[in-house]
Amino acid sequence: MVLASKYLSNRNNVDIHENPLINSMESFFADQDASNSILSTNLNDFSNWARLSSSWPLLYGTSCCFIEFASLIGSRFDFDRYGLVPRSSPRQADLVITAGTITMKMAPSLVRLYEQMPEPKYVIAMGACTITGGMFSTDSYSTVRGVDKSIPVDVYLPGCPPKPEAVIDAIIKLRKRVAQETYRDQNNSRTKNRYFSLNHRLSFVSNIHTGEYDQQISSQSSESLLDLPLERERIPRNKKIDGISLLDIEESISRTSN
Repeated sequence: MVLASKYLSNRNNVDIHENPLINSMESFFADQDASNSILSTNLNDFSNWARLSSSWPLLYGTSCCFIEFASLIGSRFDFDRYGLVPRSSPRQADLVITAGTITMKMAPSLVRLYEQMPEPKYVIAMGACTITGGMFSTDSYSTVRGVDKSIPVDVYLPGCPPKPEAVIDAIIKLRKRVAQETYRDQNNSRTKNRYFSLNHRLSFVSNIHTGEYDQQISSQSSESLLDLPLERERIPRNKKIDGISLLDIEESISRTSN
């Protein structure tokens, strides 16, 4: 650190012809010609600047995506450098990262947690299961096909699951959005409908395993067996089998009847 001679006492002998360093303290002192130093800004920029490095995410995880989000807390990725402080209470958080599948029973609880968060608040949809339902979007009766049907989403983060680097990239994009916000945008977001009214168009399908198909197969097989020609062997009446013929059997029957 190099100080200019005019800011030192006269007892110190400093060569003013020395080449000062680039990052010297001289550049930080106000010019004596300027009577006052003025910092020009507005309330929007100052508020956005304060919120850029103070996003407190809510610990919310319902599936395997939360494992990738939890790895950000470690020293390898260290998301504290962005000012992220994980909170367990929604009243102390202004960001929720929905990491995992949202079920029909969990959706009302998620909406309640979102309503308990103070304004302004933001949502990052993390993972394919959160955005569209993922692998459960076709045959599952209990999975919500997109978290944006329950709460508004600011940033969509696809992946199954997304990497921790992708989560950091989504947070950077959210910071850019926060930096461009105005109070008018925040007021519009409060007055408008915060939730989507699109419901799931689910229809009841008749049971596939009714047994009718099996009955049709069994009836067709029985009819086909009856249609087969049965070849009967004609045995002569006088032919004896084990010393007995058909004539002997008929004579014995006629005697007993008489």
